[in-house]
Amino acid sequence: MFGINGSEFVILAVLAVLILGPDKLPGYAQQLAQLVKNVRKMAQGAKDQLRDEVGDEIADIEWRKLDPRQYDPRRIIKEALLDDFEDAARAARETPQAPSSRKAIPASTRAVAPSAATAAALPRLDEGERAPFDTEAT
Repeated sequence: MFGINGSEFVILAVLAVLILGPDKLPGYAQQLAQLVKNVRKMAQGAKDQLRDEVGDEIADIEWRKLDPRQYDPRRIIKEALLDDFEDAARAARETPQAPSSRKAIPASTRAVAPSAATAAALPRLDEGERAPFDTEAT
């Protein structure tokens, strides 16, 4: 239950006898037994309260489906991505092809790249001259 095998349990029992002593050990054992009984009683009470509040619907739940250990995150992500892709592809196939909305753009509104002649030439720095530096801008 706690990942303790037989030999480890014996070692823990011997350590308990040595640390607590034979005179205090029965009292602590009784307290431990009471604690375990109280925890079981509280757990059963919580189960009963949940069953009363939710009703018989909780008995119909398939708990094995909800076990997170059975899920592989890589598979879940892959399926989700493929589902989205398939939905998009299906939607693209189902929509009727509309006529092209591209129209000829009048020559007066077209963007024209500036030629080298119209671009202002930047002055070159002399050899050994440092570029201007704005300390407030950086």
